[in-house]
Amino acid sequence: MSWLTWPFRCIAFFLWFSKEMVTSSAAVLKDNLTPGQNSTPGITAFDSQCRNDYEITLLAALITLTPGTLTLGLNADSKVSQADVAGSSPAKTGPLTIYVHSLYSGSADATREELRDMETRMLRGIRREGAPS
Repeated sequence: MSWLTWPFRCIAFFLWFSKEMVTSSAAVLKDNLTPGQNSTPGITAFDSQCRNDYEITLLAALITLTPGTLTLGLNADSKVSQADVAGSSPAKTGPLTIYVHSLYSGSADATREELRDMETRMLRGIRREGAPS
């Protein structure tokens, strides 16, 4: 992927996330307006591929913005180190774990797969070199 495709990848991610917002909003609305409760809440630990604070914050915000999901916190033991004064890219000190509450989780593995898809699409959209392999 090159920097020439970067603006198009950003737009594609925005359109995809907009679609996800509408479909998840419809699911939450349907569950609230119909009798009974179809939710299967659960908490999932998700190992992220984010490399810096910007990516971590954006992913956590996108998770929280999606109806039916909420970012509960990050693992304090695994964090991204800050870039040094010379401007080198930050190095990961370990896998960053994000804890997510999902209203319609089904299973922890299904939630992790959906989160991985969101993260990969987000990273493909915001990183100029594309998503991690």
